[in-house]
Amino acid sequence: MATPSDKTPRALPYMAGWFEPRLLIKLLWRVIVSDVFGQYADRRLVLAALDPVDPKELVRRAQQFMPGNENEEVWAFKPDEEGAVWIDYVADLGDGFDATYAMASLLARETLDFEGKDLPRGQLLVMGGDEVYPHASAEAYRDKLLTPYRWAFPDPHPGLLKGPPVYALPGNHDWYDGLVLFLALFSRREHLHLGGWRTHQRRSYFALQLTPQWWIWGMDSQLDDDMDQPQKDYFVAIAKEMPENSNIILCGPEPGWLYTRVIGNGSLKIMDYLAWIALRHCKGVRIPLVISGDTHHYSRYEGDDGMTQFVTSGGGGAFLHPTHQLAKTVDVYRPADEITWMKSSVKKLTLGSWKTKEGVPQEACYPSRADSMAMLRGNLRFPAYNPGFGLVLGAIYWLLGLLGSFFPWDIWYVAPLVMAGGFYAYTKRTEGSSTKVKLVSIVNGVLHSLATIGLGAVFASLNALVFDPTDWPRLHFLLFAAEMIGLGGVVAAELFGIYLYVSSGYLDLNHNDAFSSMRRDSHRNFIRIRIAEDGLTLYPIGLTKVPDRDAWIKNGGPGPAYVTNPDLQPEPIEPAIVIKVTPPPAPVVTA
Repeated sequence: MATPSDKTPRALPYMAGWFEPRLLIKLLWRVIVSDVFGQYADRRLVLAALDPVDPKELVRRAQQFMPGNENEEVWAFKPDEEGAVWIDYVADLGDGFDATYAMASLLARETLDFEGKDLPRGQLLVMGGDEVYPHASAEAYRDKLLTPYRWAFPDPHPGLLKGPPVYALPGNHDWYDGLVLFLALFSRREHLHLGGWRTHQRRSYFALQLTPQWWIWGMDSQLDDDMDQPQKDYFVAIAKEMPENSNIILCGPEPGWLYTRVIGNGSLKIMDYLAWIALRHCKGVRIPLVISGDTHHYSRYEGDDGMTQFVTSGGGGAFLHPTHQLAKTVDVYRPADEITWMKSSVKKLTLGSWKTKEGVPQEACYPSRADSMAMLRGNLRFPAYNPGFGLVLGAIYWLLGLLGSFFPWDIWYVAPLVMAGGFYAYTKRTEGSSTKVKLVSIVNGVLHSLATIGLGAVFASLNALVFDPTDWPRLHFLLFAAEMIGLGGVVAAELFGIYLYVSSGYLDLNHNDAFSSMRRDSHRNFIRIRIAEDGLTLYPIGLTKVPDRDAWIKNGGPGPAYVTNPDLQPEPIEPAIVIKVTPPPAPVVTA
């Protein structure tokens, strides 16, 4: 998987077209294969079996970058002049080159300006999941992850292990090959050089001690919101050796708090289970920050305990997700649905807010709701974005039109049944089987059926004016196919785009598909975190505009391989977020 030195940005991939028929077929196959792997060949179990070390060794690895340990020549988390340690968090990165490389370039800079304050590069880089899109392959990892990150941070010590560590969590797209390539890259014993960063993890989950009282935990819930026994044993071993009153930054592969309304989704439940492990085995432990990617926007919710922050930051390079659908509050105390957080220490989340210098209140989400809704209108150009999918819909129109030419009365019930059934199967996949989904599917079925029957009648009538179909049956067949697949496909795709716009904007459905259809690469983001003994400070950094492909020019000097003129323009998403933790109680001194 060496980086191809002869490639240029022009030769690297653009963002995935999620509605391309070939990609849809590939993804369907990958999902089936990964589901089989997940059930019958869980590689987390295999990797744990190949790493039969005692709990003391697991703890030693988690503490290997603490000052004073034997690993200091490789790397150490050394506090700055104010006694703080810095780390970076990025997720959902390996899609189109331009956005991924732009974010990697910002992460690699020695400092970034944040409202007049220079923020140093993180001493640890955490990748929060989905390191490659749309599916795991050697080519995708090479062109969409290794190449942009190596170009952004040229290796200053190619022959040495010394360099800031990078730890990664797998997301669902990393699991689509059964986690084979993810483990080959991030869990290799010879340590991957990702530009100037170095891999050290041995499994698909990890724990690291950052300061005497601060730890970071990263979990792997596979594709089925599941924690395997070796992973449970791993975190139990870590928790038992953590000092009392420790603090944990908890990283998960999904923002479960955003998915509590999805029936059957267990992502928050499995994260709470990991938090329960910490609570049970480490006295006085606190989890002030829960962070995840998977949803490709930035949002921040505040717990009603006055401390805990739930942050979603999935802006490392994949297509943008909307924010207009975000709930202002989230109930995380629903025992009947098995939804709780840390023994009900937090019961309600509220979307964070802040004020501009002019005193105008803003919500803690990026893009803003207004920008999100404005971008949603791009679905009215769905046929231009997704011509291949339009042809597939046109082919369905054509087949139903042929049926209508032979059975002109039966088509009035066959077409609605076929169309409504298809839309129901499609929408149920992500939105469940609610009454709203059923009604929307029926409406879609009726509209597309009317379009099919109407177009079929119009094309048949126009063709009959030019020639007699009985004299030219083959010509009639081919011309009707071209009309229904071509022009009918445009009509069908436009109706589908209108459906995505209406359903996402006003019915709280299909948010993922409504934005994946447009492949927007704006509003990138990552989090720089300052860790001090009394708490955390989060610096959410955004990049609203990503340079076009032709804007990248070869850099003749030191630093990243390619730069832009004008330079990248990162900006604060919101003011720094300070999370204070109460200091541990002072020891009792007896006379």
